[in-house]
Amino acid sequence: MSNNLYILIFRKTVVVDEQKMRNTDFKKRAKGYIDLIRPFTLLAPIIVSMCIMVASFFYSGKTGNITTLLWSTILPASFTLAVLNAASNALNQAADVKTDKISKSYRPLPRGLLSIGQAKILSAVLYLLAFYMSTTINIMFTIFVLLIAVFTVTYSISPRLKDFLFFNQMWVAIPRGLLGILASWSVFGNSLQPVPIAVGLIAMFFLIGGSITKDITDSDADKKTGTHTLVNTFGVKKAAFMALPFMFFPFVMIPVLIDNGILDSYLWLLTFLAVPGYFIFYLMIRDDKKSKFLENTSAWTLMYATYFFFAFSFSVLTVVGSVIS
Repeated sequence: MSNNLYILIFRKTVVVDEQKMRNTDFKKRAKGYIDLIRPFTLLAPIIVSMCIMVASFFYSGKTGNITTLLWSTILPASFTLAVLNAASNALNQAADVKTDKISKSYRPLPRGLLSIGQAKILSAVLYLLAFYMSTTINIMFTIFVLLIAVFTVTYSISPRLKDFLFFNQMWVAIPRGLLGILASWSVFGNSLQPVPIAVGLIAMFFLIGGSITKDITDSDADKKTGTHTLVNTFGVKKAAFMALPFMFFPFVMIPVLIDNGILDSYLWLLTFLAVPGYFIFYLMIRDDKKSKFLENTSAWTLMYATYFFFAFSFSVLTVVGSVIS
């Protein structure tokens, strides 16, 4: 009788342990999927796109309850761009496993939490979801979403522009800067107007320079796996000097754009964003160490913060300027 009791207790213990292991594995896989999309980087399309959409609404003289439109149009459109970014993040990690095994071994694929196939499936599902959601906004928004998808896909897989010097910077800056802003503006306004094109080009040129901050921690790994960046080709300091004009002069040129009637006069305050542009350069040449809190450098963090503030400031100034005029 006692032997049967011991056997029963043992079996129950095994079942409980197996259940705990399954729960632990599920939690690890779930966290792996979350880490694949890199949630922090999704703040950029959400914050930037919402700011640009609000600016577009007021600049274009649209009528309607902005609070109602926030829930019916602005949030769905910005979430679409965030999903698109998440798709590109998952695809990029699927294509960069060799590099991540060297420089970012804590990511889900190098750790074996998920397979490359699972990452690609997640990416495909998210791309399809982003496309479907874009069709609920308007045709121009859908076109821009498709264009952004083309850039992000060809960045990671064939012809994999990420591996080619200079092209890799442009393939980040064009979709995240120019096309992202034009897509956001198209929700309420005409994206072919001078204002959104000028603002999109400012963002694009800034990101051409600022995007090299993400390559600092991957420098050695990129070189070993055949990806040629400014950082691993010329070194951090030379790369920083090459990037400085792109992070500084787009903002300095704003008064020129105002004098030529391309931008409105109330946007002159955006010129001061040349200051953080310079500080990004300073952080690159002073300290190329990884941040204690994020997976990249302090220069990368400031680059993202500057881009956020650029979009937010542009939105506030445009709303105030449009209301006053």
